[in-house]
Amino acid sequence: MYERFVEHRAEEALSDTPVVLIVGPRRAGKTTLVRKMGEKGRTYITLDDQTALDAARSDPSGFIRGLDRAIIDEIQRAPDLMLAIKKTVDEDYRPGRFLLTGSANVLTLPRVADSLAGRIETIQMLPLSRAEIVGRPTTFLERLFTGKLESDRGAVVGDNLVQLVLLGGFPEAISRESERRRQDWARSYLSSVLTRDLRDIADIEKLTELPKFVRLLAEHSGQLVNYSQFGSSINVSYKTGQRYVALLEQVFLVQTLQPWYTNALKRIAKTPKLHFLDSGLLAAARGLSFERVRASRDLFGPLLESFVFSEVLKLMTAADSRLTPHHFRDQQMREVDVVLERDDGMIVGIEIKASATVKSSDFGGLRTLVEACGDRFAFGTVLYDNTDVVPFGDRLAAAPLSLLWN
Repeated sequence: MYERFVEHRAEEALSDTPVVLIVGPRRAGKTTLVRKMGEKGRTYITLDDQTALDAARSDPSGFIRGLDRAIIDEIQRAPDLMLAIKKTVDEDYRPGRFLLTGSANVLTLPRVADSLAGRIETIQMLPLSRAEIVGRPTTFLERLFTGKLESDRGAVVGDNLVQLVLLGGFPEAISRESERRRQDWARSYLSSVLTRDLRDIADIEKLTELPKFVRLLAEHSGQLVNYSQFGSSINVSYKTGQRYVALLEQVFLVQTLQPWYTNALKRIAKTPKLHFLDSGLLAAARGLSFERVRASRDLFGPLLESFVFSEVLKLMTAADSRLTPHHFRDQQMREVDVVLERDDGMIVGIEIKASATVKSSDFGGLRTLVEACGDRFAFGTVLYDNTDVVPFGDRLAAAPLSLLWN
């Protein structure tokens, strides 16, 4: 069993908060984690069980009555339970009363959005990070803010890096030995998410068009969002395209990355970027095999960027500091793939390059970010497919991609 970064955070939250909700994509390992935590005397209930689901939907208050120190798995299937939980927590505010999981972000649903404000802590749990897979703690983000990055002679590079990115982070996909079997699992997973999970949270008028919509999003992963283009692909409006992307965010298939900007620079793009949250699913949605990706770095680049973005999000769950991710792009197309702003205002930038070499020009976006941030800029790196850390000026360096987990 993998040790998960969020377990310690969940235990801490249960010690002082009445309700803790772990949200993340289906099959990411949430159930395995909470059942492990349930060994400490918690009652476990899953709403994937039809009898429990019918009871929860027909009488939410009666279902919750008498439950204490309970785990309720897949809470998004009966969101009205959140209102019943609010009532019982208001009557008895002891910490650790309910541990919930959701494969859709139930707190974004209008009828429950404000129901547990101040009573709940939400923790995001994505598929496995590389650090969790290899069982090695990582301090990459902390070292990045201090600029203390070191060469990695054991770095994963070349074809091995391509294979690793194509794996993604879902435990069941990783456990399958052949690429064909992993892709079969990914296609089945996407089909399940686009039918069952989305039906739990919304009425979709063009459900049969969603696979086509997702394939289009996959072709644009790592690019700026264009809702009009997305919507027109299935003959829906800009607003409907925007709504569909938001729903796919709710089930943790994609995430939009908001731009970082400042009044110090007048001409900055203020459009979000779109990323798939798992590079294995992204590859499956695009029909990309190892041989195709190996033959074209143009295909590998978007996969690698979404992989690194997802890895950074996973490392953020283990970081002591509160970090907010952004991207940066100005009107001259100088960009930084990931910008992290710490709660004290300090900023680091990460540019991602699917190449074994780095040039000074690859730091153009980071240098623009330095000018905009001034003393707030802590460090910037171009992560690349090699083993050495190479300085490129004050607070800038190229660094191996595998420092994310080594």
